Amino acid sequence: MGGPEGVETTGQADEHRPPGGLGALLDALGTGAYVVDEQGRFVAVNARAEELLRRPAADLVGRDAHDLLHRTSKGEELPRTRCGMRQAFLAGRTAQADLDWFERGDGSLLPVSWLITRYDLDGPAPATLVLFHPPAEPGAPEAVPPKPALEPLTDLDRLSLLARATTRLTSTLDVDEALRRLVALVVPRLADWAVVDLITDRSAVWRTAVVHAVDGALVNRRDLEGAMPQVSEDSSMPLSRALRGVASALVGPQTYHGPPDSGIAVEQRRLFEATGMHSAVIAPIRGLRDVLGALTLGRSHRPDPFTVADLPLLEDITRRAGLALDNARLYEQQRKVAETMQRHLLPQLPRVPQLEMAARYLPSSDAAQVGGDWYDAFALTDGVLALAIGDVVGHDLEAAAGMAQLRSMLRAYAWSQQEPPSLVVERLDRAAVHVAEVPVATMLFGRLTADDGDGGWELTWTNAGHPPPLLVTPDGVARYLTDGHGILLGTATDRPRTDATESLPPGSTLVLYTDGLIESPGRSLDEGLDRLRRHAADLVHRGLESFTDQLLERARPADNEDDVALLALRTPPRS
Repeated sequence: MGGPEGVETTGQADEHRPPGGLGALLDALGTGAYVVDEQGRFVAVNARAEELLRRPAADLVGRDAHDLLHRTSKGEELPRTRCGMRQAFLAGRTAQADLDWFERGDGSLLPVSWLITRYDLDGPAPATLVLFHPPAEPGAPEAVPPKPALEPLTDLDRLSLLARATTRLTSTLDVDEALRRLVALVVPRLADWAVVDLITDRSAVWRTAVVHAVDGALVNRRDLEGAMPQVSEDSSMPLSRALRGVASALVGPQTYHGPPDSGIAVEQRRLFEATGMHSAVIAPIRGLRDVLGALTLGRSHRPDPFTVADLPLLEDITRRAGLALDNARLYEQQRKVAETMQRHLLPQLPRVPQLEMAARYLPSSDAAQVGGDWYDAFALTDGVLALAIGDVVGHDLEAAAGMAQLRSMLRAYAWSQQEPPSLVVERLDRAAVHVAEVPVATMLFGRLTADDGDGGWELTWTNAGHPPPLLVTPDGVARYLTDGHGILLGTATDRPRTDATESLPPGSTLVLYTDGLIESPGRSLDEGLDRLRRHAADLVHRGLESFTDQLLERARPADNEDDVALLALRTPPRS
């Protein structure tokens, strides 16, 4: 969710900043402040809140404030039934508290005093304003790790930590985010240092993270990260054994005082010297089939050394980390394959004298990263330019395959039959029912010809259940072309389709798009169409490439995770 009702963000740079007067109000307060909507999701955050929470506004806006921030003094997720702020929010009353805990972006805990009250925004939906600040004296540290992080873990603490590890590590499919969460779980709760070594797809070792706690914040030692020597099959040193999946181990600087038996042993000696760790534990990170790497936890400030009793907990954590990293890597591989497939399925636009054309495809946010949205533009035997855009139901490889079938069949019929668009689509519809594996689809197909009389162009099209094309004149007048509309593809009906014709004036812009650009779970279709029309009219004086990028950025609803295809063309200006 990019902003409250009645407020629009119109540029990429300020997409997640408080809009208009609301932004000036929040920034003028001088303390951390944010506004949530009626569902408890961030709609605006001031700069002081970003600083205190160590999270940019882009990571906050649209997310549930309670789930993201509220924690117990031990860093555990605070049940909603025990959250005083949540109760005041639901009751719509003003309330305050002297001490609660927020989780910051680096995983540390921020003690806060807060005040919550209703706040009226322009629009029918109610909103709530939250003010917060650290309760410390001036000059004191703003955030500290909870005291229990330095105390021995009870059995209940261990179970709670493992439960949290399961939830946090398996709820992301991003490798970097999974590693960040892993480090935040164990530092400073279990150790002063966390070191992650990962085995790449070419069996090389990369020291991905060397992180330590400084005044409650997590700091990376970039100088200690990077490429590592190959794993030696003969080395008896603990990290080499862990990277081979042999065993976990207790280690200390004395482990590497002797002659090194491998390049990894040399790097480990350097690590202990640079970090000052006096005690460490190392455990393999195992995936479903292979060893993915190793996790090292070290203590330099805490005087108590690790013991054998700490190994089972570390192994339980790395087991969960291995599952999370395995899933994330498989997702990345699938995404790369899917993106390659989608890239080859979508065509290169032809070059047509005097016409400008631009196209964009934005994949859905699900694991497949492909879908049934598509566009096409190609020259016919009579020199006419054919235009098409469509949407096959689904957001997976099956939908993408069905899209490819439809596109190929359409090209074949359009090329071989010199017929109006309606007859071509009727042929396609009859064939698709029996040949293509496409359950339901929408499509708009048209023919664009030059009008030699006044320098304009003429579009003839038929619409099979697809959102109407948008025509924007050079003076910024935008309107939808709603004629030629018929039922969608795949219904197996014999109802004839109709054609429509429209003259495109010199310098006008035609926009074909799929429903991912206008649909939003929380708004009506008319609102989405109106939003697209207004932004297109505002952007029409930009170059076509910039127009297309900005239209996609502005018009697509923030809460729409559907894929989007967009095809825009511009006729030459009047000479």
